[in-house]
Amino acid sequence: MMVLQANQTGHDAKASDIVLASNNGSNCHESSENPRALITGINGQVGSYLAELLIAKGYSVHGMIRRESSLSSIRLTHLYEDKVNHKSKNLELHYGDLTDGTSLLKLITNIRPHEVYNLAAQSHVKISFDMAEMTGDTNGLGTLRLLEAIRYYETTFPGSAKIKFYQASTSELFGGYADQVPQNEHTPFHPRSPYGCAKLYAHSLVVNFRESYKMFSVNGILFNHESPRRGENFVTRKISRSVAEIKLGKREFFELGNLDSRRDWGHTRDYVNAIWLILQQPIPKDYVIATGRSHSVREFVEEAFKVIGLQIIWFGAGLNEVGVDQEGKIRVKVCEKYFRPAEVDHLVGDASLARTELGWKPTISFESLVEEMVLADLVLLDQATKA
Repeated sequence: MMVLQANQTGHDAKASDIVLASNNGSNCHESSENPRALITGINGQVGSYLAELLIAKGYSVHGMIRRESSLSSIRLTHLYEDKVNHKSKNLELHYGDLTDGTSLLKLITNIRPHEVYNLAAQSHVKISFDMAEMTGDTNGLGTLRLLEAIRYYETTFPGSAKIKFYQASTSELFGGYADQVPQNEHTPFHPRSPYGCAKLYAHSLVVNFRESYKMFSVNGILFNHESPRRGENFVTRKISRSVAEIKLGKREFFELGNLDSRRDWGHTRDYVNAIWLILQQPIPKDYVIATGRSHSVREFVEEAFKVIGLQIIWFGAGLNEVGVDQEGKIRVKVCEKYFRPAEVDHLVGDASLARTELGWKPTISFESLVEEMVLADLVLLDQATKA
């Protein structure tokens, strides 16, 4: 098995920057008393925050990344103690893919993790309509392959500690039943996208493996969670970055789809705490994680512009609606291409069970989240200008 250390220069690592080390897997961290965790999708926003949390708690963290010509590792740069040689005693990255069952089996057998957090996915809802087959293969069958790898490992090495498995489920499962507000663990599922359908298959598999094989497998039904590390093709980051570009004079306006769509937005830093707590419970169970407050895309836009001192006023309706600042300049337009084939209008979660049994509650407000994202993008854009 080959283990890679990602280049940590503050920029995306390239293939030539990756240091590969041989690992036969026979004694990977066997001498360490630290709990071992495997995170798929570790280089995403959730994976990076979760890696931070686990390392702070004394874990040895292993991250699975896909083999690509270039490696996006910027979200993990700060986690390496040796900035010169790009190494850390608590973090190792491994090649693997949810579409490759053999690679998953090798990782589970070699690392022998105590906990597995499955965060890897094709995570963009709109894109799932364009790439439905790939979304189903990765998000749905990928979860099956990982669960089977764990089951094989536990069957082959019966004396080993049971692996606790966390699946990143989603509020998109509720979809068409969004009129039942708020949504909790008992709300019926009715996904409205290939992404939601694939995630429902994965969610059901986790429950099935728990009931059929007595595996410690759980779902975290997380409502929307954002941060400055959110990908730029997601609406929240698109808004924060576009507003920052307007502030710096790099653009005049930007385009969005459904302004009336309402979501329960929380901060990813809060949500990874909930993820960890779910796996620490004595009995495996699924939990909804949410703030209990919903805001429209329109409100997110208004809050983002407040950060740069602009007030947005809306004129028109439908595809002709525009957002205008106090100086009369059009800053936001509506574009039909950003609408989904099937819209989900209103999602807001009831995390009462998590509050009661996990002792979890969000600590970062919607307003603080938006402000942090806009300010972070202002810094990034300013740095890019000076580079």
